[in-house]
Amino acid sequence: MIDQLWEYLVVAGVLLVAIVAGLAAFLRPGRGGRTKDLPKPTPKPTPTPGPRPDIGDEHPTGGVDTLPPPADTAPAEPDVLEPDDVLLEEPPTPTLERPDSARGRLQRLRARLARSNTALGKGLLALLTRGGLDEAAWEEVEDTLLAADLGVDATTELVDSLRSQVAVDGTRDEATVRGWLRTDLLALVDPGMDRAVASHRVGDRPAIVLVVGVNGTGKTTTVGKLARVLVAEDKDVILGAADTFRAAAADQLETWGARVGVPTVRSHKDGADPAAVAFDAVKAGIELEADVVLLDTAGRLHNKTNLMDELGKIKRVVEKQAPIDEVLLVLDATTGQNGLRQAEVFASVVGITGIVLTKLDGTAKGGIVVAVQRKLGVPVKLVGLGEGPDDLAPFDPEAFVDAILA
Repeated sequence: MIDQLWEYLVVAGVLLVAIVAGLAAFLRPGRGGRTKDLPKPTPKPTPTPGPRPDIGDEHPTGGVDTLPPPADTAPAEPDVLEPDDVLLEEPPTPTLERPDSARGRLQRLRARLARSNTALGKGLLALLTRGGLDEAAWEEVEDTLLAADLGVDATTELVDSLRSQVAVDGTRDEATVRGWLRTDLLALVDPGMDRAVASHRVGDRPAIVLVVGVNGTGKTTTVGKLARVLVAEDKDVILGAADTFRAAAADQLETWGARVGVPTVRSHKDGADPAAVAFDAVKAGIELEADVVLLDTAGRLHNKTNLMDELGKIKRVVEKQAPIDEVLLVLDATTGQNGLRQAEVFASVVGITGIVLTKLDGTAKGGIVVAVQRKLGVPVKLVGLGEGPDDLAPFDPEAFVDAILA
């Protein structure tokens, strides 16, 4: 009985030891035993860089639109630009235009001028070379000259001279009559007038040129073309966009200047004070040591007193810095005698020193050159003979007369 009890105790002890050992092994981690399976922690994902923002994508504050690195990670290393990885492509340098030389422009355009004035030249020659120059024929000669806007005084002077020569010589030879006409017309055009446009520095300041005229004469275009004439003569030019009432005027002038590398002083505010813009342009010309400052002004009707007063104000304000050396009046040649009254009013307000005749190729009224010079006592200095950028030419009296009689 005792033996059996002892045997049970031994077996129970063995089982107890086995159970204790098993529990110990089960509870010890990393030794093949198992604890409760727990999900492994998910590693924090590393942020991947997105596409580089375009250079133009900016915050309202002006900063470039980029994302900051996560607070718990180190800043990413800056990208290394490969040779082909260009962020901003530099725009190509614009090719500046080189205007045609001003010298000889009128000769180059003589054929165009001759075509426009053919009625005057051919009409006179036809009348003077036909037989039997009676009073009726001389009246036709006068009518032809008046129709060409030569003016009454100049017409009377020319007809009297021709009648005297015909009476003395009695010839009807076309070459001889052409010679008489050339001499008399050239005298009327007056080749002795100074037709140079102010374009040289005066002491320590630039020459100041004010350009005026009525609406529709092509004034802003003329200023742009004149800048090209001066650039062709290697002058440093500043443009002043003092036409602040026509929305596109400053843009138009700036475009003309940019094509030949000439800066434009302008206001980006509609209705800005034109005198202030003109003042700033002259100031810039002095500081930049330019040769010439060209001031474009708004077109205005000569019978609008307030607008003419404003033009006088522009002149006075500019002259607080420097005298105005040249005042060019732009006239449309097709208006003929109607433009003379305009010219008189402008001359009384700002003191005209020279005339620019535009659209001279579109009219047979070449006599306006003589009429306007006699009316104002100032020379025609420039003529517009087309719509091309280099179709503004210094006026050459001999080439002009030869074109009429071509």
